[in-house]
Amino acid sequence: MPRFDSPRLLADIGGTYARFALETSPGEFTQQASLRCADHADFHAAVRAYLAGLRWPDGAQQIAHAAIAIANPVEGDQVRMTNYHWQFSIEEMRQRLGLDTLVVVNDFTALAMALPRLADADVRQVGGGQARRPSVIGLLGAGTGLGVSGLIPAGEGWIALGTEGGHVNFGPRDEREMDILKFAWKTLDHVSYERLISGPGLELIHRALAERNGVAHAEALQAPAITQRALEDGDALCLETLEVFCGLLGTAAANLAVTLGSLGGIYIGGGIVPRLGEYFDRSPFRARFEDKGRFRDYVSAIPTFVITAEQATFKGASAILENQLRNLQASPGSAILGQIRRARSELSPAELRVADLVLAQPRSVLNDPIAEIARAAGVSQPTVIRFCRSLGCEGLSDFKLRLASGLTGTVPVTHTQVNTNDSMLELGAKVLGNTASAILQVRSHLNRDTIDRAIELLLSAHRIEFFALGQYGVVAQDAQFKFLRFGMPCGAYTDPRLQLLAADVLREGDVAVVISSGGRLPELLSVVEKAQERGARVVAITASQSPLAKKADLALIVDHVEDVATHLPMVSRILHLLVIDILAVGVAMRRDPGSIAGLGGSAEDDPTKPAPGVSWASPLARLTSHSR
Repeated sequence: MPRFDSPRLLADIGGTYARFALETSPGEFTQQASLRCADHADFHAAVRAYLAGLRWPDGAQQIAHAAIAIANPVEGDQVRMTNYHWQFSIEEMRQRLGLDTLVVVNDFTALAMALPRLADADVRQVGGGQARRPSVIGLLGAGTGLGVSGLIPAGEGWIALGTEGGHVNFGPRDEREMDILKFAWKTLDHVSYERLISGPGLELIHRALAERNGVAHAEALQAPAITQRALEDGDALCLETLEVFCGLLGTAAANLAVTLGSLGGIYIGGGIVPRLGEYFDRSPFRARFEDKGRFRDYVSAIPTFVITAEQATFKGASAILENQLRNLQASPGSAILGQIRRARSELSPAELRVADLVLAQPRSVLNDPIAEIARAAGVSQPTVIRFCRSLGCEGLSDFKLRLASGLTGTVPVTHTQVNTNDSMLELGAKVLGNTASAILQVRSHLNRDTIDRAIELLLSAHRIEFFALGQYGVVAQDAQFKFLRFGMPCGAYTDPRLQLLAADVLREGDVAVVISSGGRLPELLSVVEKAQERGARVVAITASQSPLAKKADLALIVDHVEDVATHLPMVSRILHLLVIDILAVGVAMRRDPGSIAGLGGSAEDDPTKPAPGVSWASPLARLTSHSR
């Protein structure tokens, strides 16, 4: 097996233990260690403790890539564990650990991705059934919590589902389970399957059965002791606890099977069931799994397996990391590296040397000062700046920022749902994070040529008219305010009747800027048709592939979907405002490079001028200065 250029760090972080290993070649895991989370102040301290204990046979080696599977939902950059107090920023952690790549995923997503890599010896079938290939696979696992995931076949690979299915409501099937639910309700408002099918769940079931059976002064046992007394000592109460536990797991597994259509089988992982050994095979699990009423035949045909491989989660985390690195290698870095490849034919010979250096050594360029970059490429420092600007960047720092966003290998910032039980701090962080994520996505899709052409159209226009409807009317009004301050004739129309009247008096040389998130409103499409009939040019700020984008002479694409039927547009409206700012800054720079504002008067008189120390080169500065 070929060895990696450097060992890869893998970790499986639960609420009680943090397990680590090094992968030195595909599927070869060495120097495994299990550390108690309670012994370490935070995740970084636990990683450092593991690394400090490593033995390097060939001297010190640098770990460049790592994958962390964690018992927690992973949404965006901030990770906060549900069953423990650890929390961290993925990107900050990558930098503190000196890694090139850090991938953080839900532990059951990692375990799901391991399933296609498991051999027959890594699993044990419980009951009958025959797996269909390829078909959806379901996965459950009880440990500190109850993990639920699945795999969906997609071409030659698989798509793992990151779910929190363990938190669905528990439904009792008989009087005994109803009594357990009533017992749980004494201390819990919401009783999910995880409250019972987990280590703490075993303890809860044991206490509930003790009360139900009238066992006075029953000893409070922890989950490992319950299992040990049941299997080794034959303790009646502990055996009944395991019986209930396995039956509930069978019901949960059947629910998952019919929900996902898991004809490829249901796999059971986690820290509890594999330790039950042969007892689990003769437990009520399979009988309860098949007890599905009219769907008995359906679930009886689905096989169930216990995962016995101790390294299964590591295998899945390794698969996800390998896929991430393969994607980076196939299209290394980010959108900007793809942009460099496409732009090679348009670069000067000197700029081409800088491009070749970036493509060959992107991480060195990311960390090196401009003098070192220029020396390595054999060009002057101004050539490095010209190269950055040829890609639409403001300079080297902006270029490095865009390059870094694609080289980290971390899970990208994504939309995070705001919940009613969020604290004000969490709510604020999610709103700002969602907005920042959307801005970064739009930035990565900006087309320099389209922006240049739009600015040229606006500069040469006899008159500019801005059209928008509903909640986007403020964007048109903001645009009118900015361009009037430049002394450019313009208007803003947000009423459908006035819009058609205004479009009907446009003439050749005028420009209509039509602003619409979805690009499907018939009123605005009529404005476009009327404006073009009159010989005016139309610039659209809208979604890609929309009717408006296709009708316009030029389309500036902003792809962000918000359901305006159920709530006010927030992020999309900010994105449209920023596009207006980009156009305004571009027009100002072309009109008077020495004085971008070009508005007359002093900064004290004019609220649209930037505050001291704020550059007009930033569209965000324009937005915030105007809102003061």
